[in-house]
Amino acid sequence: MNPISQTLSIKMPEEKHKDSTPNSSDIEALANKTAKVTSIENKSELSGWPKFKDSFKRAHVEDYGLDPNMPEDEKIAILTAHSSLHRKLKNRHLQMIAIGGAIGTGLFVGSGSGLATGGPAGLIIGYILVGSMIYCSVQSLGELAVTFPVQGAFVTYNSRFIDPSWGFAMAWNYAIMWLIVLPLELVAASLTIKYWDPNTNSAAYVTAFYFFIIAINFFGVRGYGEAEFVFSIVKVVAILGFIILGIVLITGGGPQGGYLGGYYWHIEGAPFPNGFKGVVTVFVGAAFAFAGTELCGLAAAESDNPRKALPKACKQVFWRITLFYVVSLTLIGLLVAHDNERLLGASSVDATASPFVIAIQNGGIKGLPSVMNVVIMISVLSVGNSSLFGATRALCALAAAKQAPSILAYIDKKGRPLVAILVQLSVGCLCYLAATPKQGEVFAWMMALTGLATLINWGSINTCFIRFRYALKAKGRDTSELTFASQPGLFGAYWGLCLVIIIVCLQVWLAIFPLKQKPNAEVFFQTLLSIPIILCFYIGHKIYTRNWKFYIKAEDIDIDTGRKETDLELLKQEIAEEKIYLRSLPFYMRVYNFWC
Repeated sequence: MNPISQTLSIKMPEEKHKDSTPNSSDIEALANKTAKVTSIENKSELSGWPKFKDSFKRAHVEDYGLDPNMPEDEKIAILTAHSSLHRKLKNRHLQMIAIGGAIGTGLFVGSGSGLATGGPAGLIIGYILVGSMIYCSVQSLGELAVTFPVQGAFVTYNSRFIDPSWGFAMAWNYAIMWLIVLPLELVAASLTIKYWDPNTNSAAYVTAFYFFIIAINFFGVRGYGEAEFVFSIVKVVAILGFIILGIVLITGGGPQGGYLGGYYWHIEGAPFPNGFKGVVTVFVGAAFAFAGTELCGLAAAESDNPRKALPKACKQVFWRITLFYVVSLTLIGLLVAHDNERLLGASSVDATASPFVIAIQNGGIKGLPSVMNVVIMISVLSVGNSSLFGATRALCALAAAKQAPSILAYIDKKGRPLVAILVQLSVGCLCYLAATPKQGEVFAWMMALTGLATLINWGSINTCFIRFRYALKAKGRDTSELTFASQPGLFGAYWGLCLVIIIVCLQVWLAIFPLKQKPNAEVFFQTLLSIPIILCFYIGHKIYTRNWKFYIKAEDIDIDTGRKETDLELLKQEIAEEKIYLRSLPFYMRVYNFWC
């Protein structure tokens, strides 16, 4: 019997299924019923204004008649496996979301503070270590998301593979993180305009960008995908152009001439101006710069072919880390001094302090700093757009899993999670605090909410992967039934998890004994605020549900609900044929397939 049918208790017509358990074909037909009904509704003959109004009506929601006594993790697996979200993201969308979707102020601006505190060597070490963790985490996520392309992806995997209470805490942690990022990025976008127009009130530009983000998401997931496709191309071309320009400037080919080489590595205090503690300060900044890399996994539930698109997207994260972060920041360390006055004390949203802009200005190239500032503004808007996607999908998954108000699960006929979008846009109005004299303090505390949230999310993704692999083993099954298996495997997942634990512990140390400051409560809570918030959600859920189990036993983990392919024997045969075909390819094609 298909394992899915063992967890579903479905109300069937008595005359046909009296005293019998529904078979796999019954369940598959019922699982696809929502999508079919929605498709029929969307093909209605309405046009013009009536069609426009009708698109905002709620998509058909199927009542699966779940047994109320069913364990919470099983309910969550079933409820999130079937969604009214539309699968309209194409292969090219996922590729560009993976390659450049999350490149924003973390790289273009935040890397400047990392250079100032960690020095050129500390900057590279921090980004390489965090980058290796990201690569392993995305591979872990890729295996899970291809196998289970369910609503919410890793937001719900925590409840399914670890513990419902931990899943509740991590889902809200992730949602809050992206809810806060939107107003931050809107303010950052308005500040980039001050490079050209320092006199106009920031609120005017904030309003313009706010409605721009609304317009993009009005077109649903396809609008998000197309916008990110264009934004990512602009960012990728800009960084590749900067890499070429940087090499030219370092070797003395700029307008001012003169070989620069490794001069800035040999000035006093470089390459580690603040020692080990300075390197530690780079880790959180690097994590913030990589935030959003996991969105390609979250988008799996809205991809038309996750089995084909997602593995390629996950593999290409390696090139994103290597080229767009490590190579570009190595050049930054050679082009900008760590003690440059514009880097010291710079805000994470102050585009004028971007080391990329400073490097071009130092090279004496006129006009290009403005072009780079335009790229920074586009990058900021891209991350703001991604924040709306991430927050709304997290809230929608929470509601679908009965862990948030059910109204948040409202998805219209166009596949837009309308209520979740309205919640995100309401929080986005905090961007108008940019016009107040206390904006610095307000946004410092808002940033504190997102501080370690990204790191803890990645650690949790790796833990889900490890638990899934142990569940496979406990049930006598293996990776031969997986259409995509993580390339670094269990070793990579353990490496990613261990790095997260080490970095979080180092941040606790840094919060107690901050760099160049005396210990104080404000710095402590601004560094670690996300940890007590997660604990409050976790303990609160334990008390409310009275579920005092700390983890789900490996043999009890559901590893079948939500799979796109339910015939495992046929799937194994297809995978075996694909492997035979790959082995028949020329060596260079096999190398390309492995890395791309």
